[in-house]
Amino acid sequence: MLASLRATLPAGLDHEIIFVDDGSTDGTRQWLATLPGPAVQVVLNEKNLGYAAANNRGAALARGEFLALLNNDLVLMPRWLESMLAVFRQVPDAGPVGNVQRDIRSGAVEHSGIFINHKGKPENEKNAPRPGPEWRFADMVTGACLLVRRELWQQLGGFDQQYVNGCEDVDFCLRAKAAGFASVVALRSVVLHHVSASPGRKRRDEENAYRLILRWREQLVQLGLPAWCRKFIECDLNAATPPFAALSAFRYVAGWSRQAPAFAVAGMQAAIEIELSRWEKLVGPLA
Repeated sequence: MLASLRATLPAGLDHEIIFVDDGSTDGTRQWLATLPGPAVQVVLNEKNLGYAAANNRGAALARGEFLALLNNDLVLMPRWLESMLAVFRQVPDAGPVGNVQRDIRSGAVEHSGIFINHKGKPENEKNAPRPGPEWRFADMVTGACLLVRRELWQQLGGFDQQYVNGCEDVDFCLRAKAAGFASVVALRSVVLHHVSASPGRKRRDEENAYRLILRWREQLVQLGLPAWCRKFIECDLNAATPPFAALSAFRYVAGWSRQAPAFAVAGMQAAIEIELSRWEKLVGPLA
């Protein structure tokens, strides 16, 4: 990651590189000690604090106008940063800016934004960008490679450390949206990603999603309506389905109607109730 970062940073760009070692025991600390300063700063956590706290510690040291959050399992491709920076010139209300991430083994698109699925849970968009547009709006973007103005990061208080290795980025994007800032995907910025290679990465996924839905329930109902309607059209139609239901769902998905049909809202609310009931039994009360 560091080699690809240094090879792809624009010439003459004023920047700083801050590594946060989150309690590693695999020789990473010894390797970090070999890096020349002062261009590289190193933060050593005494124990593993988790993704949110580690990023917050690094961001607190940063002094630039923009923060680029980068996972250590990325390989950065040429012009990844220029394409993300361009979004801020083109979109006045841009908040968190993400990009297109491809699986380093298969080359398949692993992330081109995050949407809320028909159950109210965040899911990666995996469609390859179409030729032409340089960017598009998204419900959320991943923190694996995220660019944001440091001022907005500070305004929102960074990542919420109640989330542990999951949903911190989704929650941050929702808070940015509530403050009037849009999540945007820079479609011409591409990075390669080893994809959740850290041991224990998924261990707290259920708890994190439970916390997210408890906090953002009404917003997730609205964000999940397109996915719910698509599933209804694809899977749930049958001979007994009233024709108006299929038509109204299709009109909403196609963007011909801004108002989601009432039965879709009720269906989305019911789907979230099912998940909440399951999580209550699986996870129990959250602190």
